[in-house]
Amino acid sequence: MSCSLYPPLKPPSRFLAPATSHHHGFLSIDKLSRTRNSDPKQQLAPLQLSNRIIVQSIITSAGDPSPDIDLTLFSLFQEIGIDERGTELILEHNLALRARPFDSIRARIQFLQQIGINAFALGRLVLKRPDLLTAIEVDSLICFLRYDLESKIEPSQIERFLNTTDPRFFVDFEGKVKLLLHHGIPQEKIGHVLNNVNLSKALCLKSAEEIERTINFLKRFGGVELILRRPAILNYDMESQLIPRIGVLTKLSGGDEVATGIVLRKLPAILAYSAEHLKDHIEFLRSFAGLTDQEIFKIVLVYPNLFSASRKRKLHPRIDFLKQCGLNSNEIFKFLTKAPLFVSLSFGENLAYKLVFLVKIGYENRTKDLAMAMGAVTRTSCKNLQEVIGLFLNHGLSCNDILTMSKKHPQILQYCHKSLEEKMDYLIDEMGREVGELLAFPAFLGYKLDGRIKHRYEVKRKILGEGMSINKLLSESAERFSLKKEEEQKKSRTVL
Repeated sequence: MSCSLYPPLKPPSRFLAPATSHHHGFLSIDKLSRTRNSDPKQQLAPLQLSNRIIVQSIITSAGDPSPDIDLTLFSLFQEIGIDERGTELILEHNLALRARPFDSIRARIQFLQQIGINAFALGRLVLKRPDLLTAIEVDSLICFLRYDLESKIEPSQIERFLNTTDPRFFVDFEGKVKLLLHHGIPQEKIGHVLNNVNLSKALCLKSAEEIERTINFLKRFGGVELILRRPAILNYDMESQLIPRIGVLTKLSGGDEVATGIVLRKLPAILAYSAEHLKDHIEFLRSFAGLTDQEIFKIVLVYPNLFSASRKRKLHPRIDFLKQCGLNSNEIFKFLTKAPLFVSLSFGENLAYKLVFLVKIGYENRTKDLAMAMGAVTRTSCKNLQEVIGLFLNHGLSCNDILTMSKKHPQILQYCHKSLEEKMDYLIDEMGREVGELLAFPAFLGYKLDGRIKHRYEVKRKILGEGMSINKLLSESAERFSLKKEEEQKKSRTVL
């Protein structure tokens, strides 16, 4: 494998001298080998050691700087988009760069480009962090990114990482990545994790011990699955963020860590909210809605996004609407477990339109029936609700008929209008029934056409003829229907 995407640099022979002759305490081959293999359980894919040593040798070899180093640096920096004034400022404030051999600086720039940073992005980096061209900690990082991670980290993420992290914190970056692998992050997913964390916060600024404690703590609530769902969890401080936030949920659950883990896996982003934010939502639901902790947690189990709804703009007016409709605390609890999306939908762009449709077909304001209908229509779009009402009207039903049906079976307002049309056509054209029969049994529209309606009708028609009750036909359990079918078939055979 070539260690450069550019033509060979043809370094002077001193660049390939034994590592023991390097200045500045650079790694020898033996030392590098011992460092990389100190913990077998953290190994990645087999390392191409020779290429890595050549990379480090070329980048870090020392020597007397050329007398025209400034002139050559002006030309080199111009290639990565840094103008003359920018170069002057860099050299003025970074004496270490003047003392660095030109070939070493050029090699460092080339290897940074090889890990995915284009020339102009590199120019921005160098202007902000000129020490990236001289810090010895960069050598091992480049080698690890290039040869072990093999382009698993996106160039934009590498750029952000280098832009925001002091090179001295690159030390043991490799070991911390391997720690994640050791604790169960699949190697094929390590790129996903590293691309979706703040590498500085999650790894560089934390000790290996702190990272390990965090992972072990999260194992009680989903561990690796939780991290893979939302890698940014690794950004959080365990003591001041994760423990208090998860503690609020665990307390709400009555100490049930398994149930708390279910909530976290459903919505790992819930950990982005502070403990105070979570507590404020819980206290609001206790005081204003009259819910118990057990009831609140059951709602959260169904809909963890409850915590993302603004208390002032959404929770308060939605709960107030339910109370004005006459719902007590127990009814509010049941409503929110069945239609939790109600607290998150926009009023102006969603709920207001649906409220207008419901009032037009006859629902009265501030009634429990209206609240139940609103709960049903939260799960459908405004367009579909309009299509459903139009479908019923086109089949000869009146607004009062639709009101009657939806009070008996509110779910008819949320069904897909195309599916409803197929069932109504089958009822009228194939079964020979009047559409008015839906007034007595609107739940007909909730059964699957092929899996239940057609199958049962064909079976029963052969035995009972055309006049069977559609209610009895469909509402029987599958087990009871099968038993009756067998009994009726036996009777038929006996008669014959």
